[in-house]
Amino acid sequence: MVYVGIPKGQADQEEEVLRTIQDGDSDELTIKRFTESREKPGALWHIYAAKDTEKIREFLKKVAEEQGQENPVDHDPIHDQSWYLDRSLRKRLHQEYGVQGWAIVQFLGDVVFIPAGAPHQVHNLYSCIKVAEDFVSPEHVKHCFWLTQEFRYLSHTHTNHEDKLQVKNVIYHAVKDAVGILRANESSLSRP
Repeated sequence: MVYVGIPKGQADQEEEVLRTIQDGDSDELTIKRFTESREKPGALWHIYAAKDTEKIREFLKKVAEEQGQENPVDHDPIHDQSWYLDRSLRKRLHQEYGVQGWAIVQFLGDVVFIPAGAPHQVHNLYSCIKVAEDFVSPEHVKHCFWLTQEFRYLSHTHTNHEDKLQVKNVIYHAVKDAVGILRANESSLSRP
């Protein structure tokens, strides 16, 4: 988080931000960072374990049906980013599916790391600028390949339809590097 713009003279907005942080299931230390240390909070994140993705997807489809919304085959409630799980939906997700995430308030200067495939949502508390960087490691190629397959089933107009993760390139360069290391050490490997 490289910038947080807090408007001057709007005390009621500060109270609203505090309520949002509290309703967001933030811990006491986080709340103290805002109230006592006077740090600048920029965003409230909720991050879930990648293993819970299918449960979250099923839950969102169920809620959509209850609200009379369609669930087209070529759309995905997670990748579409059309839902925000407020306190009541997060509570219901936990009660009905046993899924609970982590609430993280990102203050000015903080970094938030999101594990591969972890469903997440973000609520900006003030005007802020975040710098994001995607990272795909060879160790997580299997999971990235699975995500790429998910993206293929989205509509052709969906922003995630293309292979943003470039899994084939990751595999190619990982194998190329491994072969290069083996060749460089070929003579020492053949010694008894």
